[in-house]
Amino acid sequence: MFSTLAQAGRYLGQSMRLMVGLPEYDKYVEHMERTHPGQPIMTYEEFFRERQQARYGAGKRGGCC
Repeated sequence: MFSTLAQAGRYLGQSMRLMVGLPEYDKYVEHMERTHPGQPIMTYEEFFRERQQARYGAGKRGGCC
């Protein structure tokens, strides 16, 4: 399944980040540079806030509290 231990570690790390909802800033930067050259790239802080907003929404209340 995995050709190297390093590959397995990368896969596990990515899986863990996705499970807890941590955004992949490096992947975002690579995507922007490759597919949208010349457009501004958010800072990590801007990117993190945008991902949190997309995940949880603004002013939305969920659950019982």
